[in-house]
Amino acid sequence: MNPEKLRELFIEKQALLKGHFLLSSGLHSAEYLQCALLLADPVISEKLGRALAEKLNEKPDVVLSPAMGGIVIGQEVARALGVRHFFAERENGKMVLRRGFSLSFGEKCVVVEDVVTTGGSSQEVLEMAKAQGVETLSVLSIADRSAGKHKLSAPLNSLLKIEIQTFDPKVCPLCREGTPAIKPGSRVQK
Repeated sequence: MNPEKLRELFIEKQALLKGHFLLSSGLHSAEYLQCALLLADPVISEKLGRALAEKLNEKPDVVLSPAMGGIVIGQEVARALGVRHFFAERENGKMVLRRGFSLSFGEKCVVVEDVVTTGGSSQEVLEMAKAQGVETLSVLSIADRSAGKHKLSAPLNSLLKIEIQTFDPKVCPLCREGTPAIKPGSRVQK
């Protein structure tokens, strides 16, 4: 899946939204990539998972994803690789494995996310894995909208690099215009 085809797919599936959005990072934006609309189609999600899996030089033991955005694409990457997939959830403000998921010291993982803006959620998963003695090979995402400003401590490989401007809420031009911000993502704001 090349970047041009993927961008066209976002437009075709009406998954590149225009408006005033409150991102899970706390930043604001006039555009939003709603990967859930792409991943609702199992044929597309399987293709994206395979394309991400092909970016790896080494096969991991497990795929880890932050809930919610990384769950579907993480499962598809794990399927393509033939490995387990676990997702981390926030508990008391911290990413943890629940539901009987557990990692073993010395395992290797990849972290899979739908969209990276600041990399905050993926970095929390990286830190959780490291604390359990798990080595992270890479972070994979469908889209990287970080413009190289992500906070990740592991290499990031994405299918699409897209520049979408973000704004600190204190200086957001959309807020100054009085346009109400909507929150299309999954993370509760602090």
